[in-house]
Amino acid sequence: MTTHLTVTDPVLPCSATTDPDAEGFLRMPTPVGRIELRSVDDAVSAARFERHGRLPLDGVDERPTAVLLDAAEQIDEYFRGRRTVFDLPLVTTGTPFQQAVWSALGEVPFGDSIGYGALAAAAGAPQGGRAAGQAVRANAIALLIPCHRVLGTGRIVTGYSGGDGPATKRWLLDHEGIPYRR
Repeated sequence: MTTHLTVTDPVLPCSATTDPDAEGFLRMPTPVGRIELRSVDDAVSAARFERHGRLPLDGVDERPTAVLLDAAEQIDEYFRGRRTVFDLPLVTTGTPFQQAVWSALGEVPFGDSIGYGALAAAAGAPQGGRAAGQAVRANAIALLIPCHRVLGTGRIVTGYSGGDGPATKRWLLDHEGIPYRR
């Protein structure tokens, strides 16, 4: 997966931005519900699945940008089975450990998975499986930074903070042909 992770240093994480005029955003349908994409400057800063039929900026007029239109096209290609690698500039906000976890997640290819312990080790904290889980949960760029590819011990689906939770994660795993246990 080719991504361009850029560390930024704002006071609030991108996901906490309350001023919709401060960034671009658009919504798009997918087989697992709508996604709200956001951008800061010329990079994708968030990709969130709707939860309980709602998105954070429902009711606000969209502000599409070139990078968001490109992201929407690539995501559509992914869901149609025509794309396995995203090539988009991404901007993330988090601690150095979260950044390391998200960078390691970006290396997990389509159709493959990783466990929390191995993810923590790849991020430089071999004993940090739980902390890696918290970093995965804090990922604001779901799908593009593929947190659905992280499985618990014994290949168990342990949860998913996006969309309809584990049901969304299982759909994405099935879409990529990744084996797992319920």
